[in-house]
Parts: sequence; C-alpha cells; structure tokens
Amino acid sequence: MVNDLKDLMRQNVAAPPPDHLDLDSLVDAGRRRVRTRRVRTGVGAVAAVGVIAVGGSLLPSGTPPEQAAARPRPEAPTITLADATAAVEGRDYRQLASQTNDDLDNDNGQYLDGVTDDGQILFRDGPRAEQWRPRFALMDPATGDKDWLPALEGVGQDQTWPAELSADRLVLLSLRNGLAGELRAHVFDRAAGEWSTLTWPGLPQVDFPRAIAGPDDRLYVRVVATQGQPPEGGWPTGPDGEADDADFEGDTYHLWSVSLTDTADVRDEGLVVGDVAFTDTAMVWTDRTGDAGMMHVRDFATGEESSFDPEVDDRCNLLSFGASGDRIVMGEYCGTYASGRDDRLQIVSTDGEQVVTLQDDGISGWLPPGSDVVNIDLMGAPGDDRTGTYVYDLESGRFLRISDAMSSWGLGGATGQPGQFTWHTPVNQGKGSTQYVGELLD
Repeated sequence: MVNDLKDLMRQNVAAPPPDHLDLDSLVDAGRRRVRTRRVRTGVGAVAAVGVIAVGGSLLPSGTPPEQAAARPRPEAPTITLADATAAVEGRDYRQLASQTNDDLDNDNGQYLDGVTDDGQILFRDGPRAEQWRPRFALMDPATGDKDWLPALEGVGQDQTWPAELSADRLVLLSLRNGLAGELRAHVFDRAAGEWSTLTWPGLPQVDFPRAIAGPDDRLYVRVVATQGQPPEGGWPTGPDGEADDADFEGDTYHLWSVSLTDTADVRDEGLVVGDVAFTDTAMVWTDRTGDAGMMHVRDFATGEESSFDPEVDDRCNLLSFGASGDRIVMGEYCGTYASGRDDRLQIVSTDGEQVVTLQDDGISGWLPPGSDVVNIDLMGAPGDDRTGTYVYDLESGRFLRISDAMSSWGLGGATGQPGQFTWHTPVNQGKGSTQYVGELLD
C-alpha cells in the first residue's frame, strides 16, 4: 500500500476529503508522520493529510526539552544496527517477488499489497491517471501470472487497507466518507469468485479504519474514546529542530467487534484500549497509544487475562504494535538528546520477559501482520552508512541487514507465512521504487 504524501495529494485532487475532518486527529497523526516515515498499515493516509493540513508550525514551541547527557539505556538486553550481519541472498533469504514503479512522482502505480495464507500476492493496479479505479489480482510469485479479480464496485478512489488475506477470502477496509465515517469491509469469496460489501448498522462511526481481524472470524474495531493533546504552547523543540513529542500521552478507544458473516452481529467488548494485536491464541493490548501504560493479555481458549508493566521508558511514544507467538513488538520514539534521537524496537514476551531492545538513532520498526520477522528501516541522511532495511527473526534471534538503500515511498503489506518480509529500494534517482517480498532461509 502506498502511503506517500504525493500519492495522497493526487487522490485528494480526484476525491477531496470531507469538510468535517477532525483537526485534532490530523495534528496527532501528522506528529507521528514527522517522527517516523513508516507507520502501521491503516495510518498513512491520515498522517499524510495531517502534514498537509498543519505543517510544522503548529507543532514545536521555542522551548527545548530537558536533555540528558546520554540516551537512557533500556531495561533489556540491547543491540544496535551495528550488530546486524549483512544478509546474503540464497544463503540467508530468498526473493519471492518484486514490482518496480519507475516514476511515482508523476503517477500512481502497481503494488504488492500483501501475501495470502496460501502464498498468492495481492496485486493492486492504480488508481492512476489512465485508470481511475483500482483493480486487483492474485499473483503467483513463482511465475508472475495474475488472476484478475472481478471489478470492486462502490469503492471508487477510496483508499483500501487489507485486513485479512486468507486462502478463503480477502477482506479490504475502507470508509464511506473518506477519512471518517462508516466502516466498510469489501470481502472477496475466493471459492465463489465474488465481492460483497459489508456494513454494520450497530457499529459507531469511526475516525479511521482502526480495525484488525481476530482469529475468531471477527473484526475488532477501535472507536475513539479520548484523545491526547499537545501541551499548552505546543511541543518543545529538540536539538535537531523537530518537535519532541516523546511525552505524548496518547489516545484511548472503545473496543468493538463485528462478525464478518453477519452484519447484525455487533458487540461492544467492554474494553478501553490503546493499541491492539492478536496472536493465534491471544489478544494483547495497551492502556493507551503513545504512553502505552500496562500490557494486557487475554487467552482466547480460557478467557483468562494477565497484565504486566512492559517497562517502556517514561518518555517513549509507542508508534507501532504487533504480536506473534509469545512475542510482543513495540516500535517507539523516546526523545531527542544532545547525542541524537532515541528510537527503539522493544520486544517482550507475553509473560512480561524483556527479550531484546534494538536502540538506534532514526530507526522505524514494526511487525507485519502474519509474519514473525520484524522489519527495521532507516532512511538516513546523505552519507549515513546505516541506511537500509534490516530484519529481526523472532524465532531464531537472527538480526540481518537486507539492503543498504531505501526508497522514500511507504510500501509494504501483510505477509502470508512466518519468515516472510518486505522491503523497497529506490530507482530512477529516487522518483520510483522497487518493492520486494522475501523469505528467510533456515
């Protein structure tokens, strides 16, 4: 899925956002966009609009934050990018598929939107200048052959976000009113070869498709409860001149769930949450976004719940959240110091054990849905020899550097199997990008 600012601007020309956008949400999302290029699936469009709408002037104040002599060390075994081993294709990983768009500066393109459980790639074409509606195909990564799906009616130029890519169905999310409104799920039944669109009359309006498929055939939807606010006078300015929002309190949400087969089946889960993720057997969530608070784990089989302090530093702002097996992955921005930014990828167990923390300046990390391989990106300044994509294997603890270049376009998606990951590199002097899907080798 493309989350690039220019792509969003093109879409806004054809389908401008409604007049009732929530500016507070845009300011918040814009902060996060400034802080990290790459964000969770489903956040990019709002984030980019936030940058357009508010710019940088509303964010920083003239007051520098308190600075420590050195960045605080996490309460965990800690590594940096320098600890990664250079990966070798054919020995450490294999490339499954690639897609190149030569000139995304001038037009939208074609993308690898994710991998299904049975190894097919969801291929999206457009929308673009000569094709005003997106079309989708399932692509065989071994041959590149594409099985084009029937036209998806009713979605227009609205952005879609994959929520489930299984062997039985594809579930793409959109909002009826663009960036806020009624949640829609476009479901493609792979056996029947037909699309259907679901809406749930009993589900409250949402400000964005903050929804994730659970292992129980339900879609879990977050509906805004409270929203964190910048301090009076705006965010302080760090030594790098950017807004330092590491103390952001974050938002809370009422958690709802809906059936993917019965639109009358809508359930208020009775929980106030921050970020939410699923493993095959459990749901995990935080108290808030931003300042995460406590970590909570619910076992689906027994219904038992446990909670623990993940020992996130007081200044850490949670930017990504995922889970796989007995591991929870948190991407964090923890402030700017005289010695540089404190960005982290913190991995803990569902029992509260501190497994490992990757700490370095300028990194973005996340766990793609369906994978147990953590992606770490760094778009460094010119001359920064750390630039590129890295992966951390939750199963083995391997830490590999996959590439030494990274495009400026936000590309990626869900993976179908453990061991899979995505990355992208620049082409045509940065005007375009090549997107890859890969798989770790034993």
